[in-house]
Amino acid sequence: MVGRIIISDACVAEGLDWLATAEPRFAHARGLTGLPPLRLRADGFGALFDAIVSQQVSVKAADAIWGRLEAAGFTEAGALLAASDDDLRGCGLSRQKVRYGRALAAAGIDFDALRLAPTDQVIATLVALPGIGFWTAEIYAMFSLGRADVFAPGDLALQESMRRLFALEARPTEKAARAMAAAWSPWRSVAARLLWAYYRVEADREGIR
Repeated sequence: MVGRIIISDACVAEGLDWLATAEPRFAHARGLTGLPPLRLRADGFGALFDAIVSQQVSVKAADAIWGRLEAAGFTEAGALLAASDDDLRGCGLSRQKVRYGRALAAAGIDFDALRLAPTDQVIATLVALPGIGFWTAEIYAMFSLGRADVFAPGDLALQESMRRLFALEARPTEKAARAMAAAWSPWRSVAARLLWAYYRVEADREGIR
């Protein structure tokens, strides 16, 4: 089952209403943030490559690197495969991310089929590729496929936001964050959006592109 798909701000608002009823601290967060950004993106190669670029760097750095890749015309699979390593490194990609990007470009993923696949299958397909871990796959399912019930518990901004909102002594581990988020099903993607928005208010920093 694909499950609920988020297609508009109205879907996010519906999820927020459910979350605020289920957990009063989400109602408090919503009062501070208002409606979180929808953040829907196109799917396909470019979205996944963008997620790889964003791994383990700040939002500002990821924006800068992606901007240089776009300017050079290296954000399509064929162009990436044709580019030299030096050209890609000159845009700011690490050697490891050059390798990951080339592996993704050569993988021949059927992105149309992924749109109709259950979320667990989407994630399993993507994490089989070099350089795509659960964070990248979950972000893709959340924002490029609009899946309403996905969380990204390995995200440090989400962990920190959870620590602040729930008055935890320390950031939850990925395992603990995943366990906490289970109670927010079937709207875990909306919970993530709200937590990122709360992080922006509390920390005065963007936690996600």
